[in-house]
Amino acid sequence: MNHNRNIFLAIGLILTITLACGSLTAPTTPTAMPTSTNMPPTATSVPLYQQVTVSTISFNDSGKSPDYTITAQIPALEGNSDPRAAAFTTAMHDLVQGLIDDFKKNLAQNPVTPVKAASYLDIKFSVVSPPGNILSVKYLVEGYLAGMAHPYHLNPTFNFDLESGKELSLADLFLPNVDYLTPISKYCVAELTRRDIGFTSDFAQGADPKPENYKNWNITVDGLVITFDEYQVAPYVAGPQAVTIPYTELKGLIDPNGALAQFIK
Repeated sequence: MNHNRNIFLAIGLILTITLACGSLTAPTTPTAMPTSTNMPPTATSVPLYQQVTVSTISFNDSGKSPDYTITAQIPALEGNSDPRAAAFTTAMHDLVQGLIDDFKKNLAQNPVTPVKAASYLDIKFSVVSPPGNILSVKYLVEGYLAGMAHPYHLNPTFNFDLESGKELSLADLFLPNVDYLTPISKYCVAELTRRDIGFTSDFAQGADPKPENYKNWNITVDGLVITFDEYQVAPYVAGPQAVTIPYTELKGLIDPNGALAQFIK
C-alpha cells in the first residue's frame, strides 16, 4: 500500500514539474497592458485621417424637352471602410443629390418654350481645411434655367469631424451658451463696408447676426471663412462675398476642446 502511494506521489511530482516547465516555454498572449515601467511604450494606432484620401466621384446627366445637362463632382473618402469615412461620403452624396433634385424640380416648372440656351447645373467642390480630423468642404454651384437673364450661383459648405464621425455646426466651434454671432456679424459688416460692392442699407440685413445668414462657413488655416451668397449682401454683379475672420478675433469665444482648438494654442 505504501509502495503504491509512493508511486502516485512520484508521478504527481513529475506532472507538476512538467506543467511548470510548459508554462514557461509556451507562447502567451497578454490580456492587459504591462505595468512594468521598464517595458517600451505601446505604439498608438494611426489616426483615421491619415488612412483615407479624398477622391472625386463624377456624375453626369442630360435630358430633352426641356434640354438640360448636369455635371457634378462629389467628394468621397477612400482607403478605409471605417463607418465614419462612409458617413462623410454618404453625407456628400446626399448634399449633391439635394442640389440636383432642386434643380430638376425647378426645371419641371419651367415653361417649355423654344430657347437658344439649354438649362444646366454644374457642381464643383474644394477641401479648404488643413490636413487633420476636420474636413471643411466648399462647393461652387452654378445653375441656369432656360429663359433666365443670367446663371445663379450657390456656395453651400459642409464641415465634418472625422474623429467623431459627425457633421459640425457653427455653434460647435464655440463655448456653450456664448453669443458668437454678434462678434462675427460685426467683423463681417466692417469688412463688407470697406468693399466697393454696394453694401448699402438695402443689403445690410443679409449680414445681421442670424443663423440663416451664417450657414455657409469653412475652417481654413487663415481663419473662419464666412461666405455670403449672391444678392445676400450685394447686388448680383458683385457676386458672392467671402470674409475671413482671423481666429485671434474669436479667441475668447472658441471652445478650447473643439474643432478650432489647434488654431488658438
